Amino acid sequence: MCGIAGVVGVENPGAALEAVQCMVLALARRGPDSEGVECWQGVVLGHRRLAIFDLSEAGRQPMTTADRSLGVVFNGAIYNFRALAAELTATGAHFRSQTDTEVLLHGYRRWGIDGLVSRLRGMFAFALWDDANRNLFLVRDRLGVKPLVYAVRNGSIAFASTARALRACGWASDLDTHALAEYLEFGFVTDHRTIYQGLTKVPAASIVRWHDGVLQTHEYWTPPAAQTSRAPSFEDVVDETERLFLAAVRRRLDADVSVGALLSGGVDSGLVCWAVRRLGADLTAFTVGTPDDPADETADACLTAAELGIRHRVLPLRPTSEPAVDELVSAYGEPFACASALGMLQVSREVASAAKVLLTGDGGDDVFLGYPRHRHLWLAQAFAKLTPRRLGAWWRSARGLLGNGGPLRRPAHFVDYVTGGLGAFIDAHDGLPTFRRKGLLGERLSGVTIEQRGLPWSIESGRRVLAQYLEYDRRTQFVAEYLTKVDGATMHYGLEARSPFFDQELWEFASALPYHVRLRYGRLKAVLRELARRRIGARIAAGRKRGFSVPVERWLARRWLPQVEATMHDSLLAAHGWIRSQSVVAELAASQRRGWASQQLWYLFVLETWMRAESRSGDLLAAHSHSGVLA
Repeated sequence: MCGIAGVVGVENPGAALEAVQCMVLALARRGPDSEGVECWQGVVLGHRRLAIFDLSEAGRQPMTTADRSLGVVFNGAIYNFRALAAELTATGAHFRSQTDTEVLLHGYRRWGIDGLVSRLRGMFAFALWDDANRNLFLVRDRLGVKPLVYAVRNGSIAFASTARALRACGWASDLDTHALAEYLEFGFVTDHRTIYQGLTKVPAASIVRWHDGVLQTHEYWTPPAAQTSRAPSFEDVVDETERLFLAAVRRRLDADVSVGALLSGGVDSGLVCWAVRRLGADLTAFTVGTPDDPADETADACLTAAELGIRHRVLPLRPTSEPAVDELVSAYGEPFACASALGMLQVSREVASAAKVLLTGDGGDDVFLGYPRHRHLWLAQAFAKLTPRRLGAWWRSARGLLGNGGPLRRPAHFVDYVTGGLGAFIDAHDGLPTFRRKGLLGERLSGVTIEQRGLPWSIESGRRVLAQYLEYDRRTQFVAEYLTKVDGATMHYGLEARSPFFDQELWEFASALPYHVRLRYGRLKAVLRELARRRIGARIAAGRKRGFSVPVERWLARRWLPQVEATMHDSLLAAHGWIRSQSVVAELAASQRRGWASQQLWYLFVLETWMRAESRSGDLLAAHSHSGVLA
């Protein structure tokens, strides 16, 4: 894991070097072990290193070929790099290090960019400069585990691991109003936008090529669609899942530093720890607990650790007199209101003193279908296939009579999904419209909408709503919330997170499984639960899906209320016309009366804290506003 940055096509070499050095400084926490900068004519690459493979100077970046015709900066881990290095060595390549980074240089020279990327198994964001052909390639891994952002100006391009780094050197413009609206809708900014105008995120599974000021982007991978033909037996599916999963864990145990594991009370992290023991590895599992809270999973995690015979440490997350939102803002380059990130930050801080690699159970719910919404949409899809089109049209015309509240809310939404498909599912979310209904938005957001709420309703969509949702989710919440949460928290403390469920072979196998196999008898994550029953026990296999949570709604309205009130009464958001101060004050008073805060108030509190932090860093931006980079 590392932080990468670069500028290409800027004529003023001093300005380009200054910009990259500024970005590298902004990325320091992503790579605490070393830094480096390399220059070519019109090109500067910069890097912050978190050393995982080959801790010697031979592994430093930017890394170049001996003749300096190629250079690369890389963030991530290539799990099959040893096999690729052996293959390249057999064809005459000479390696000077024992790192996965060097495979990118020799692999590109041997196979070209497409041939190289097709062979990579891992998580990665890298920039490769081909000096002879004057090509820059920006590449992001298949699922989008590692971030990469770029900006284009006057035929030049700058890139970095975070939007904040690009802003620090003056490549970002004003706030993007539609990105702010997305944040209020979801609690994060999707990969389709960035919080600043002028910045673009490299999409997952994509290669961006820059040549003489011209950009080309192409997607090199998509997961297979769920099969509709006859599937293998459920027992065979579980057996194959076990084989692929053990191989995925084995690959992720490879490191030249110490490795730990994250253990919750659920199936996925329990399976990771089981596989670690099965493979004979010796490591410590870590659990974040929320004592005295109903969502606390500490007891279940302790039982799992005891059953597996694995070393275990519990890290209690206790409510503090002041919220740790400043840390949340510091760790994420864009406003990010995922409450469980507070726990992820704490566990990352604690684990970083004992390990540099952390195995997690992320992704199991997403590809093996572990969320209740997966079952709801699967059932809606089945009903839609039996529903005449005219009934769907009638329901949409009569729907307004029921409203969105009361005891019929859930049944009505289910019929919405049957007759309206993905558009209906997205519209059911109480995001931006709730801010409007409560009068919280200021003039600058009064007429702003987000494109996700513009999807039409149709029964045709209802008949394939689960498939449509999974593709939509992979490009929105999965990459922009779930993956961002783990990357931001772990990188903030110089820690590399690895999830076996993101393994390409396992993900492709699971994606192709029919829905009725993954949801056998309507059971969420049926394949993984059966594997857990066989290898760990019935208790963990039968456990209900809870998910790690931090009770910010209660803490905001009680212990944290004084700071929230002080922050929102003197609101920078209100001063700039983004929100209405009086309505926010009324929402605060209502929160105090009922003893819990609305999600909207949490989102605004995080956004306000983020805005203040960005405002304070304005002096850094001003220091570069006169440089040639901004010309």
